[in-house]
Amino acid sequence: MNNGFIKVAAATPDIKVADVAYNVEQICKTISAAAGKGAKMIVLPELCITGYTCSDLFWQRKLLTEAVKGLLQIKAHTKDVEALVLTGLPYAHDGRLFNVAAVLYKGEILGLVPKTFIPSYAEFYEGRHFTSGSLIDTMVTIDGKQVPLKTKQLFRCRELPEFTVAAEICEDLWVPNPPSIGHGLAGATLIANLSASDETITKDAYRRGLVTSQSARLLCGYIYASAGEGESTTDLVFGGHNLIAENGALLAETPRFTNQVIYGDVDVFRLQTERRRMTSYDQSVPPDYTVTEFSMNVTETKLTRQFAQTPFVPAAAVDRKQRCEEIVTIQAMGLKKRLAHTGCSRAVIGISGGLDSTLALLVTARAFDYLGIPRKNIEAVTMPCFGTTDRTYQNACQLTKSLGATLREVPIGAAVQQHFADIGHDPSVHDVTYENSQARERTQILMDIANELGGLVIGTGDLSELALGWATYNGDHMSMYGVNCSIPKTLVRHLVRYFADTAPDDVLRKVLTDVLDTPVSPELLPPEDGVISQKTEDLVGPYELHDFFLYYMLRWGYEPLKIYRLACLSFEGTYDKETVLKWEKNFYRRFFAQQFKRSCLPDGPKVGSVAVSPRGDLRMPSDAVASVWMAELESLAGGA
Repeated sequence: MNNGFIKVAAATPDIKVADVAYNVEQICKTISAAAGKGAKMIVLPELCITGYTCSDLFWQRKLLTEAVKGLLQIKAHTKDVEALVLTGLPYAHDGRLFNVAAVLYKGEILGLVPKTFIPSYAEFYEGRHFTSGSLIDTMVTIDGKQVPLKTKQLFRCRELPEFTVAAEICEDLWVPNPPSIGHGLAGATLIANLSASDETITKDAYRRGLVTSQSARLLCGYIYASAGEGESTTDLVFGGHNLIAENGALLAETPRFTNQVIYGDVDVFRLQTERRRMTSYDQSVPPDYTVTEFSMNVTETKLTRQFAQTPFVPAAAVDRKQRCEEIVTIQAMGLKKRLAHTGCSRAVIGISGGLDSTLALLVTARAFDYLGIPRKNIEAVTMPCFGTTDRTYQNACQLTKSLGATLREVPIGAAVQQHFADIGHDPSVHDVTYENSQARERTQILMDIANELGGLVIGTGDLSELALGWATYNGDHMSMYGVNCSIPKTLVRHLVRYFADTAPDDVLRKVLTDVLDTPVSPELLPPEDGVISQKTEDLVGPYELHDFFLYYMLRWGYEPLKIYRLACLSFEGTYDKETVLKWEKNFYRRFFAQQFKRSCLPDGPKVGSVAVSPRGDLRMPSDAVASVWMAELESLAGGA
């Protein structure tokens, strides 16, 4: 439960129709097994104490009496189980029969939540036996204690208020206005659905869509436990299709026609952060909701959930190809609009033979194609200087020619040397002045050429560089439109790979492949034996780590120790804990110190859910300090 992770379980026990003793025995075994796996919330199917398919046996007083006795046995079994348990049974009150979810915790019944929508169509005829719980709001006495019987209930952990649970039952989810909408707005971060959904052709896909979309709409974890084998097959077959979703993502799913338990680690901190971020999510607890608190030890959840090393990049090849095409189209459409609005038919790009300028040139070529402007109107300017290697120079030239753009070469060595003389800088001192003078000279040339041609300077800097401040202020930091501004470095690589894989000819494919194989470098220091001597990732750290830090910090508001924990898990075997800690500290230090560069960024298109535009996603003071974040990481010193 540390860091907001709640291990939840959706379970389908073996049952026999109307055999309460057998069913209770199997339910108790299932609860013990799930709790033994660390589950803090266990959801069982609808009416599972008796079985869903009892039909007119629900009119038998004996079955209803035995169901309550069975509930009390389960209640006693949970006395030493530190997990919230939700199980289904029929419950009679004031001459009516309700289909309820009983919520239990450590030997106590916290509440009974009745089903709201009672289906009586097609294969369903629940209205023959059950009454809707929409109007019931009362207290009932079970085993000598008062228990609320109503739909609008929340069950909240005192020690971790973000762990707030509500329940609905099967059909409740399938209607236009599910009770879970109100539950979510009232503050429930976890919605349990106790279900008995029979199987028909393609119904599983529809059910999966309902669960995932509801979790996305409500920004919640949704735990769906359905009846399975053991229910009567007189007319229907039940598949035990259990699902766990979080904010639109499916965390776990059982194969159908098996009685299984599935687990998921739902991040309730993440859900609450997203709700706070989305100001249109109007969350408040209405007065007609009953809130029942329970007390639970906040211990560390052993995570089984996977966190991708590259969260900006889809893992599946098919998804990645589709995503790359979509991203490049967004980039190109953004530039297309800017060119059309300004009446520009010329573009100027500093081409270095590196990943970022390669992507920018490819995107610009596509934008020109959209507008029907000849690609020769793209002026790709190579500006060799002290650190330029023959490899990157040749790649820049070949790429430009392959794309049909116009290549212009402007060596800047003499101009930079003159600048050193003008300001009295010793060129043998390879300090920040030595490096930044080259970057600013290049930007000046690009801007002046753009003025000469009546064109736009296309920025090449990516999101990762902007996050780290790895750009020369008023140098490569500046442009007239930055097409890569929300593309992280790990994604830049995949986009260039996508262009290589879909290249129309072998020449372009070959040069793009070599660009991908070239170490990332600003090439501002002289090469050693003709080879790049200045490798960015040796200086600021691996971009795959920084992109991981960036994603979970900005997108989900994770605290440093939580990000550290997830990074250690995700990169286990790649980086040791000391290395992760070293570069995470460097990330926070640079992210805060370099905000002034992001405060005056050029325009550029937002592509994904993380961006740093001062006009959009990141409104951050340039003089904010990182001490709170750094102190948390410093607490790990020596114990990483």
